[in-house]
Amino acid sequence: MTIHIITIGDELLIGQVIDTNSSTMAQMLQTIGGQVTGRTTIGDDRETILETLKMATQKADVVLVTGGLGPTKDDITKKTLAEFYGVGFVFHQPTNEWINKLYERFAVPMPDSIRDQCLMPQNATILTNKRGTAPGMWFDENGTVLVSMPGVPHEMEYIMEHGVIPKLQQRFPSDPFSHRTLLTVGEGESRISIMIKDFEENLPSFIKLAYLPGIGRVRLRLTASYKDEDFINAILDEKFEELQSYIPNKLIVAKEDITLEEALGKLLNKKGLTLSTAESCTGGYVAHLITSVPGSSAYYMGSVLSYSNEIKMKLLGVKKETLNKHGAVSEQTVKEMVAGALKLLNTDIAVATSGIAGPSGGTPEKPVGTIWVAVGNKNKTITHKLNLGKDRIRNIQYTTTRALNMVRLFAEDVDAK
Repeated sequence: MTIHIITIGDELLIGQVIDTNSSTMAQMLQTIGGQVTGRTTIGDDRETILETLKMATQKADVVLVTGGLGPTKDDITKKTLAEFYGVGFVFHQPTNEWINKLYERFAVPMPDSIRDQCLMPQNATILTNKRGTAPGMWFDENGTVLVSMPGVPHEMEYIMEHGVIPKLQQRFPSDPFSHRTLLTVGEGESRISIMIKDFEENLPSFIKLAYLPGIGRVRLRLTASYKDEDFINAILDEKFEELQSYIPNKLIVAKEDITLEEALGKLLNKKGLTLSTAESCTGGYVAHLITSVPGSSAYYMGSVLSYSNEIKMKLLGVKKETLNKHGAVSEQTVKEMVAGALKLLNTDIAVATSGIAGPSGGTPEKPVGTIWVAVGNKNKTITHKLNLGKDRIRNIQYTTTRALNMVRLFAEDVDAK
């Protein structure tokens, strides 16, 4: 099953909005054996949309389109699709009922323009969207499937999961697929590839290894397709164990398809440990990722966002002498931040961050990208200094990854309660 992805929106072309839909769809499609052979981003222009649809439907088995389904004048995708297929519109009553319920729930008047979202091309099968007002549309013409979805990521993801993926599996049946996923943190993609070079070179041809890098982390995924599902699972289990033998154990975070913060949560839950955070340069991002995991209230007690020195002193008990002598960005300060968080929030473990995220604010002694992280409990505290670049967002994200991983490694050595 070959797939071409088209993302539509002027905002994508000018860089105002980053296209995350393509990568999300590609990852979801890989789980059912879909092969993405092309990706195209275009603006809200009728002729360009028509030309791109013609090109994509001639080359791929499936064409997935996102964007341009809203109620405003520049949302022309649906109208252009009807023109492409040479069909008119019909009023879709279930969509009308769903939109009415949404507006009644929020107790706001419904704009007249929203009614246009109930008009659908005659040849479209409608895919329910329970996260918005614009449903997805499934077309199956001349041997090619075309699916149009909203550009809003969480709406697209819902339609993909509950509508597109199941229908594609029915429309394009294939041999069983199976996956094994290994999450590593602490080394980049190039270093990991060197470690597992021999393993990769000796993989059977029907097993594919994918590198899925993120900031400070690399996910490795083994995928196999074969008619005998029992054979697939047996050999994948064998190769998955072999893969792990090439990578130092301290780098391996999870042997399943979960995030670092999910893996940390499982560890803390298992050991009955509680965690608090004291953040400066990361601005609450460590707390954000921890609390993005459902059920995190079982082990995460809270945070102090101590962006100023005054708050560091007042809430966390960082000594004025420490700040005057060593500065806010120092090993001594983050150690005292950890001690303060442990005392204030009464947790088993605390983590602290303080640094110069950038792009300005550095000095010759402490350039931009100088960041300290500390993790500790009542018995000991460990620290780590990062020397990063000038990209503020990347520095915050990378520091957060390192902080969470430091907590994970620290917690592994702490006895369960």
